[in-house]
Amino acid sequence: MNTRPVIESPNEHAALSVTFNTDSSRFVVGLDTGFRIFHSDTSQLQTAKTFHGGLGLVQMMGNANYLALVGGGRSPNYPQNKVIIWDDSKDKVALELATLTAVRGVQISKSRIAVVLQNSVRVYAFHRPPQPLARYETADNFLGLCCLTEKYLVFPGRTAGHVQVVQLATDSVSIIPAHSSNLGALQLSSDGELLATASEKGTIIRIFSTSSCAKLGERRRGTEFATVYSLRFSPSGNMLACTSDKGSLHIFDVPNPRKARPVSPVPGAGGSSNTDATNKWGFLSNLPFGPFSDVYSFASTSFETGEEPLLPSPARAIERGDNTVLGTSRPMKGVIGWVDETTVIVVGAGIDARWEKFVLKEEDGRTFIVREGWKRYLAN
Repeated sequence: MNTRPVIESPNEHAALSVTFNTDSSRFVVGLDTGFRIFHSDTSQLQTAKTFHGGLGLVQMMGNANYLALVGGGRSPNYPQNKVIIWDDSKDKVALELATLTAVRGVQISKSRIAVVLQNSVRVYAFHRPPQPLARYETADNFLGLCCLTEKYLVFPGRTAGHVQVVQLATDSVSIIPAHSSNLGALQLSSDGELLATASEKGTIIRIFSTSSCAKLGERRRGTEFATVYSLRFSPSGNMLACTSDKGSLHIFDVPNPRKARPVSPVPGAGGSSNTDATNKWGFLSNLPFGPFSDVYSFASTSFETGEEPLLPSPARAIERGDNTVLGTSRPMKGVIGWVDETTVIVVGAGIDARWEKFVLKEEDGRTFIVREGWKRYLAN
């Protein structure tokens, strides 16, 4: 008699990837049979496209009809070394880009396509045929870390922990020595003027100005090592959200905010709050060393990471010698999007793919973050 537990139902779809568009109004999910686009605020399905194979990465270009597709999963729809630019309004392929090695990530804007490989970033002009514009060498970038706006392109440097900032108008490159260990996450604000970084240790988040490369400040996520899943600035750039494999969602104030942080006064708020994040440790905050003087999040709560098989991260799998296909290693979790200045959406991929909605609220001068709803969005 077969007593082995069922790992996955053959009729059960798994989300191989999940990403938000630029303003977080929608998120797109790569599946083993195509992709789906959802409205972020409600998780209602907007668009579904069926293919005969899997998509390990799907990236939207703002609110335009173009999407960047990379094959993935157990039966990829496209080769690992190809980026497909899909025109959803015409329901056909608009552009194709081929590389010599597997694609680890891709970013698209109205004028450029950035293709992320393990040790380089290739930039192309967004027209037919795609014109190569630049190539930048990087340290090992298994996670495909890269951010692109109309003004800036940022990605890991050649040295572990460093970040390269390219001003696209001049093609000038600046180096930020952000951390002493490998990068684990990076994110630009919506206007591209702020950069947030975390290392693979996941304890400290640093915030920089992209124009001057000056460090504006740092925030402490925690004292124990953790994998940072996602970083995301609020629309104004005054707050920064962070998720990690600890199952926690943190909200930080950004140094030198450009305007006051708004909240919605609602009674009966739950969740957790730090009335004064800087003084979390009381009199110990006066010590000029260790975690005691660091600035912590002003609000935090937990999110659902779901129940998934224990799979290696992309970096660990490749280090072991596996040529990991996108969508076959540990599924993305805790991906953050800000719908507005007080509403945070957290989504995850995998078989247990969940959407959660959190809202910042204020009571008696204290700010909380509470969960307003959740669902398994693939059940739409």
